[in-house]
Amino acid sequence: MTVEAAPVSPRRASPRASAVAAALRELPTRLPVAAAPHTSRLQWRQLAPERYEVTAHDVTIGFIDVVGAVYVALAGSRYSRAVEVSQTLVWTEALSALDAARTTPRTRAPRPA
Repeated sequence: MTVEAAPVSPRRASPRASAVAAALRELPTRLPVAAAPHTSRLQWRQLAPERYEVTAHDVTIGFIDVVGAVYVALAGSRYSRAVEVSQTLVWTEALSALDAARTTPRTRAPRPA
């Protein structure tokens, strides 16, 4: 039995999809970040290819996940309970966000009555 199919014409991408694809191609690729100088107040170490643990005075203050070209800063001492505080394309801005989150007092939401 022979089945003949009509030729498939290539789909044209929408202008928006083309613009998004072009913008994503312009983003820099992320290589592992070098270790912090020993004199730096904030230190970090790579836990996985896409995750870093950030410490201050040997205490974990947060994590930085690498998602594509974006650095996602998560404040907290345990990854499972860390809270996202920033998304940026610049490593030092992710560090600054974690440092600011560490020094900013947290407020709790009031409990429902």
